[in-house]
Amino acid sequence: MLAYVTRERDGRKELLVFDHPDTDGGTQVPAGRVDAGETLEEGLRRELHEESGLEDVEVLCELPILGEWVAASRYEDHAFELRLCGDAPDVWHHVVHGAGEDVGLVFRYRWVPVEAPLTLWGGDPTYTQLR
Repeated sequence: MLAYVTRERDGRKELLVFDHPDTDGGTQVPAGRVDAGETLEEGLRRELHEESGLEDVEVLCELPILGEWVAASRYEDHAFELRLCGDAPDVWHHVVHGAGEDVGLVFRYRWVPVEAPLTLWGGDPTYTQLR
């Protein structure tokens, strides 16, 4: 499950991305898996909070996932566009919490303009579907 969180800033749409300073995982969007008993939206919101600390978001729509990596995925993947409803810093560090394998990792978050050519992990072009 991939979370493409956007906000409007100075008349342009920005996308929330992060880098993990201690790995070469590249620039990514928050992502994770649904736990047993959760709906897709519950899992999406939980993962977003665990990985970024954000809670005040609105789920806008499910997006078609693009990219060659999808065919090789062993999971049922979903992608969603969410809009930030409250405030968030322009840049921040977040220590991942929860029960996943990334617990304790520190992610460096930032906002990037959607119109810019973005290089996301795995060459992911799904962001081009944002409304």
